[in-house]
Parts: sequence; C-alpha cells; structure tokens
Amino acid sequence: MAEIVDIELRKKGEELETASTEEILRWALDKFGRKVALASSFGAEDMVLTDMLIKIDPQARIFTLDTGRLPHETYDLIEETISKYNLKLEYYCPDTATLEKMVAEQGPNLFYRGIDQRKLCCKVRKIDPLCRALSTLDAWLCGLRKEQSVTRTELKKVELDVAHGGILKINPLADWTEEQIWDYIKANDVPYNKLHNKKYPSIGCAPCTRAIKSGEDIRAGRWWWESPEEKECGLHCQPGCKKR
Repeated sequence: MAEIVDIELRKKGEELETASTEEILRWALDKFGRKVALASSFGAEDMVLTDMLIKIDPQARIFTLDTGRLPHETYDLIEETISKYNLKLEYYCPDTATLEKMVAEQGPNLFYRGIDQRKLCCKVRKIDPLCRALSTLDAWLCGLRKEQSVTRTELKKVELDVAHGGILKINPLADWTEEQIWDYIKANDVPYNKLHNKKYPSIGCAPCTRAIKSGEDIRAGRWWWESPEEKECGLHCQPGCKKR
C-alpha cells in the first residue's frame, strides 16, 4: 500500500479536512472505485452516508457486520434500506466454529462479567468479520463523529488505518453535529432505526445497548457498565488485522 502512505495522499488528506461530505465521497469513489466500501451498522450516521453515497453511485459498495445479536429493529431497517435503495448489501458474520467455542466455554452473556470477556465477544462477532471485510479493500468509509465520545475527539476525516493493514479510513461526517444528522434525515426522507425514537442514540447489539436517561452522554447506553474510556468495541482501534 505504498500509494496510500505517499506524501501526495497525506497532503490530500489535509485538504479534505475542509471539504464537504459529498466532495469527500466523490473523491473516495474516484480514487478507489470498487476498492472502497462503507461499513454500516445502520445507525443514523450510516444512513446519512448511505443516502449520499447511493445518490452519487447507485452501485457503491456497502457492507455490514451481522453479529447475530442485533435488535429486531435493526434487521427491520436493513430490509427497508435494501428495498428503498435497491441495495446489494454485503454481509459478514462470525466464524461458526469460533463462535460456538466461545459460547460453549464462556456462555452467551459473557460480556457482562468483565471487559476482557466483552472484548472477546466483540472480537469474535465484530472484529474478525471486519478484518475479513477490509482485507480486500484499499479504503473504508465510516460514520464516526468527533462529538460522539471522548475516544473520538481527535478524529480526522482521512486517516491511515495502521490497525487494518495500512488502508485508508475515511470519516466524512467527522465534524457533523447530531442536529445536522437529523436535519439531513428529515429533509431527505432517509429511513432510520425506530429505536432512535425510544432514546437510543447509539445502537449496537441488543444485550449491550439500552436507552439513555435525560442528561446522559449519547453513548451512555452502550456497554453502560463500563467507564467511558473503555467504550469502544475495537472496530476503530484493534491492532492485528492485515491486508491480503
């Protein structure tokens, strides 16, 4: 991936810090073609990017990680999104043998017993499938925003993803506010997860997500039994993935 780490591309990344989301998406599609894809968990941010991306290129690649423990509202949204956008969604699921071994040894709700167990579950259900998805890509698009959590305040719109083999990680919504996200969804009639109407601003697996209370941080409902500094599943900080 020498092309990605060259000086020219680093300079381009600096330029894109002031570019619009549409400009970043068009650049990514022009630059990487079928070697770039949106990783969607079908959160509000991912739905904004899906709408924008499909309007630019109806054949743009979008993949999701089906952990097997998503809320039924998420699966409903997946069906609605596929229908609305005529989307050919790419699915990545946990390895069957690895999943069976983990559950047999640790039980189905191991994540409640400690951070190590929760991270193991995230690795089997999310990290390993993500590594397979990214192994053939040169760049991936994410719906991360700076204001989402204390672990994302230094987020750049274009980053070198050393953790995943040195591919490019593109965060077109890095500087968007939550208000901007919902303004776009309403203005463009974008489908969204109905759990958002029940005070679920951040939605992951069903056992690890709850509604937030008034005044709580927007990610307070994710892994609520852990400290804020620990609240990443590893998708955006896990070392060890290598590009094939």
